[in-house]
Amino acid sequence: MRVRVDSGVCVGAGLCVLRVPGMFDQDDTDGTVVLLRADPDPGEEDALLKTVTSCPSGALQLDR
Repeated sequence: MRVRVDSGVCVGAGLCVLRVPGMFDQDDTDGTVVLLRADPDPGEEDALLKTVTSCPSGALQLDR
């Protein structure tokens, strides 16, 4: 499983940062998503799935 982000469609809600903080951050300038690492740890997969499906802008995608 790998994570991809499209910061161009991100609205800066920050849900991803709150739910999986070791994987996502927000840009200091505009608040859009910053991917810190693309490969989740096994213990993060459930939280990551919930985060991707709840992203309000659809800026997060999973490749399996």
